[in-house]
Amino acid sequence: MSVEVERKFVCNADTLKTLEEIGAVCLGQRQFCDQYFDTPKFDLTLKDMWLRKRNGCWELKCPTTADKAEETSGEQSKAAAMCSRYKEITNLPEIQLRVKEVIKDVCEDSETETSPSQEEESWMSRNNLVCFAEFTTVRRSFTLEEEGVQVDLDEADFGFHVGEIEVLLPEGGDVQSALKKIERTAGKLGLTGDKRVEGKMHAYLRRNHPEHFARLLSEHIL
Repeated sequence: MSVEVERKFVCNADTLKTLEEIGAVCLGQRQFCDQYFDTPKFDLTLKDMWLRKRNGCWELKCPTTADKAEETSGEQSKAAAMCSRYKEITNLPEIQLRVKEVIKDVCEDSETETSPSQEEESWMSRNNLVCFAEFTTVRRSFTLEEEGVQVDLDEADFGFHVGEIEVLLPEGGDVQSALKKIERTAGKLGLTGDKRVEGKMHAYLRRNHPEHFARLLSEHIL
């Protein structure tokens, strides 16, 4: 399990030029399709848990809380406020266990022997999981001299662009160090502002599912 510490930013036509000027190395471009799942009552997302299938592989992003030792003031606190952090789980049995803990109203597991595809369909059906968002993203990734930092420029197929500065840590890793790396990279990119930039899911829900979006806003998830 890893922890993703990330700061989103508004990217534009000058971003590529800036990345080139600061010596960023392009890691290439890839395309992926995301499908997000929840119950009709939004049981997962109202707990800030994001279950998705990316190019056929299941992933679950869960919130992680700051340790007391990480709660600082001043510039460091501001840097933390600009970033999100989530545990990323990619092991399907662990994902299923986490989902089951949240969604109490499930049927008993069937003892019938099934194929992997049938088991996946059965698991989704038992937990009343439905796809509420699906979109494709073209991502260009860059690396910098700053160790462990990656910059992604995303273009979603619903007309939304966003940049991300990301550091991946093992669970229990040094979050303060990650925040400092992200802050230094943001400075090199000339980023300003003191408010978080909305991500792809934020924009997608605001445009396509206003009721779901409103619920998440009211619960201070978005």
